[in-house]
Amino acid sequence: MIDMNGNHDSSSPDRGIPALRIRDASAKVVLIDDQPLVRYGLRTILSRNPDFEVAAEAGTFAEGLEACVQTRPNLVVLEVVLREGNGLELIRQLSTRVSGAQVLVCSMHDESLYAERALRAGARGFVSKFQPVERVVEALRRILDGRVYLSDFMTDRMLYRTISGHGDGEKSPVETLSDRELEVFVQLGNGVTTRQIAQNLSLSPKTIETYRENIKAKLNLRNGMELTQHAVQWVLENRQTDLRPAAVH
Repeated sequence: MIDMNGNHDSSSPDRGIPALRIRDASAKVVLIDDQPLVRYGLRTILSRNPDFEVAAEAGTFAEGLEACVQTRPNLVVLEVVLREGNGLELIRQLSTRVSGAQVLVCSMHDESLYAERALRAGARGFVSKFQPVERVVEALRRILDGRVYLSDFMTDRMLYRTISGHGDGEKSPVETLSDRELEVFVQLGNGVTTRQIAQNLSLSPKTIETYRENIKAKLNLRNGMELTQHAVQWVLENRQTDLRPAAVH
């Protein structure tokens, strides 16, 4: 964890209220992303706005959780897929361990696949890294007002599913994977072995094999080779090649 002021603030945030009305002080923000350039871009934008104070930043699950526990932020901006740890699980832990912290996901990954999962885990919004950086400020303001921030596309999509009652019938095969199955699928696509995935997730290799079988069934894949090829292809197609933050004006 990197403390932006060189110390830790243990004061308690507003508790149990939908809207965080920060009137006499800036809203404290923690940035969690494994890309230093992304954190730099976010920090630069937020530092120019007196309504926000970047209290800390982190690059891993463990560092991010520690930063939030110690600084007690009002807002957390995080990447949902981290090299070391699962962003969805981090959101769940923040919901229970850091009272009052509201989470905005700022991700390079597919909004249609991760936004709804993030909201179910406890996040209050999702912003794609492909969008202008000003969207982050807009989203944080909306969250401070007690509202949820999603793109118009994602809002319409979720409303349509709710109204039409189609639910999973409108989802792609990958979208039907559970959060844990998706995590295993992404790690397979990144070339991680079954044993390494088990170590990363603190699970047994047998449990990972069960997840692999479930994934093959849901994606209609015949064997392990097809699963690996499909996972690698999916990761390549859904990975942003340029991880630099959008230009700061």
